[in-house]
Amino acid sequence: MSSASDSHAPPGVINVVPPLLADFDPRSVPVDRVDHDLPAVPADRLSVAALRQRFAHPPVWEPELRREPRLTDRLPAQAAVLVPIVLHARPTVLLTERASRMSTHSGQVAFPGGRVDPEDANLAAAALREAWEEVGLSAHGIEVLGHLPTYTTVTAFVVTPVVALVQPGFLLRPNPAEVADVFEVPLDFLMNPAHHRRHQVDHDGPRARHWFSMPYQDGSVERYVWGATAGMLRNLYRFLIA
Repeated sequence: MSSASDSHAPPGVINVVPPLLADFDPRSVPVDRVDHDLPAVPADRLSVAALRQRFAHPPVWEPELRREPRLTDRLPAQAAVLVPIVLHARPTVLLTERASRMSTHSGQVAFPGGRVDPEDANLAAAALREAWEEVGLSAHGIEVLGHLPTYTTVTAFVVTPVVALVQPGFLLRPNPAEVADVFEVPLDFLMNPAHHRRHQVDHDGPRARHWFSMPYQDGSVERYVWGATAGMLRNLYRFLIA
């Protein structure tokens, strides 16, 4: 995601960690529990037809996560991210790994996206523009399904996830100034709570924080999905399982 969150961040970066958390390593926090007891989203709900139907006729449901503790005094800013579901035989979600220059938390996993500009026609347009600027994902071949509820980050970005279907076969051109890597994680892996790990810090403090992580072993590389990205994926799970 791109947009500025503190005085040391380049313009456009959302997921930058504020100075208070500059040296925070989420992998160092023990796992409280894993949600083995919750059902995975059935395979038939992850088909193209089922996804289209679900967004066209949403169920009654409630997002599980809406905001993180506020760790900055900056004014809230609107942002949008693209949640790109790539239509392979086994659908995947396209994610990015942020470049090291984007913040002190180099390598953080994020959706393509960022701050909504005044020139953007709507939230979907903002998410599509950012995806093009960050990784070269063209709007051609992308079908926007709809939005999930907003998710407010620790840096006061009010983020709208824009869920879209993406035809495979695209050619990406990641912007090296913003993106270190682009990869895909199977949708059915992310929509299975057996892979959703709960973490918590400062249990009784004013800035107590709870988050999910969804580590995915991609060959020899662990893709550590956590924080805002994992929170939005958890809400997508709740939407699809409702």
